[in-house]
Amino acid sequence: MNPTDRTLEPSVKEAPAHAAPTTAPSARWREERVTKDAPTPVLECVDVDVRYGGFVAVRDVSLPFGHNEITALIGPSGCGKSTILRSLNRMNDLVDGARVDGKVQYWGQDIYGPGVDPIEVRRRIGMVFQKPNPFPKSIYDNVAYGPRVTGMDVDSMDDLVEQTLRRAALWDEVKDKLKQSAYGLSGGQQQRLCIARTIAVEPDVILMDEPCSALDPIATLRIEELMVELRDRYTIVIVTHNMQQAARIADRTAFFTADVDETSGDRTGVLVEFDLTSKIFENPSDSRTEDYITGRFG
Repeated sequence: MNPTDRTLEPSVKEAPAHAAPTTAPSARWREERVTKDAPTPVLECVDVDVRYGGFVAVRDVSLPFGHNEITALIGPSGCGKSTILRSLNRMNDLVDGARVDGKVQYWGQDIYGPGVDPIEVRRRIGMVFQKPNPFPKSIYDNVAYGPRVTGMDVDSMDDLVEQTLRRAALWDEVKDKLKQSAYGLSGGQQQRLCIARTIAVEPDVILMDEPCSALDPIATLRIEELMVELRDRYTIVIVTHNMQQAARIADRTAFFTADVDETSGDRTGVLVEFDLTSKIFENPSDSRTEDYITGRFG
């Protein structure tokens, strides 16, 4: 994205000039590159509550998502992780009765503010879902779909498709069958194709909702390596139940839990703590985080 063009009005972004790294950085490199200071936020939740009708699904979340960092959201089921993730690009708009209070700021602009185009929000802040969901089209047309429907000014669609598939570490596996159905790919390949489809429109941020939960360990490792490769080009936010995965790939981690109303039994998600991943897993500040990580609850 052109760093001078951060408004959420419909526009065509130029591809960044720098290329993604070709090898995954080590965990040590990850820890060295991230400071203990608060991250420079691309996205930031400020006092965010999310409601579905009269039910408060998650409350009072203030959380920055750092530029060119991977942030993992962890916690037990029903604690609001995916709800917060969907609020970051207005996917909750598609749910009847959903309401987001507070602010979700993208480069300082509230994405829920008046006049903001939710379609443009979702172009700048892309989403990869839990289960691979390629379109019933060819591999080529899956990647080209976004640039076509958004009217991107592309010199050569063939070049864009190749560049994007290379960035998603899929080109060498599919270059001879681009016109074949995406359904013929393995689950891991389909998920990488969905990542390619997301990055084809040059977003700033990629949201991932448990992207490896339906994959085998080998495919999961490849997706994790890909996320680390993509980090130098994009800001990534991932929801995961796999704490080892968070420990392996995330720069910072946010731990959520749920408060239970004793009368109604309703569970409301709350953010417990947010810090460097090494701090969260080795020396958490809150006993609830330690209990979850060590398996004493959740």
